[in-house]
Amino acid sequence: MAYDFYAYLGRMKYIKRWSLMHSTVRENIMEHSEQVAQIAHALAMINNKVFGGNANVDRCVTIAVFHECSEVITGDLPTPIKYYNSEITGAYKELEAVANNQLLAMLPEDFRLDYANVISPDESTIEYKLAKGADKLSAYIKCLEELKSGNKEFQKAEKSIKKELEHSSLPEVKYFMDNFIAGFKKTLDELE
Repeated sequence: MAYDFYAYLGRMKYIKRWSLMHSTVRENIMEHSEQVAQIAHALAMINNKVFGGNANVDRCVTIAVFHECSEVITGDLPTPIKYYNSEITGAYKELEAVANNQLLAMLPEDFRLDYANVISPDESTIEYKLAKGADKLSAYIKCLEELKSGNKEFQKAEKSIKKELEHSSLPEVKYFMDNFIAGFKKTLDELE
């Protein structure tokens, strides 16, 4: 029997993000997931080394890598629509669960539980929370990059995402903002 799970994930490169907004640089969910994984790795390291936590760095990265995979079936629903009200948010969460189950059915039975644990992880874990923080940081970085390119389309998104990050309950996010975000505002010549 042939399984299509990885072929479907390979299609992540065709799902565009920020579909309602003009972007100077297009971004797909595969590229986005890579950046989220890098930031999630950093947040897990910050958790362990700066705040004395015990985040599983590898698990955090793995959750980040797979956090958008349902979108190969659902597409990328823009955030203003996804979170417009609780009914739409709930319906979208149900749709994501159906898409995730459809993806899991594309794997050999022996693989399904392992992938279910990263595609639909326990939301109470520090690893999940750090991956979500990394996802928000990645969105903020996209806004900064677009604004740096002169694209004013991202002004409102930058302000609202920055406000969310400033009110994050995760000290790792604040640490990342305080120590690493400034570099994303620099040009190549300005980077040390």
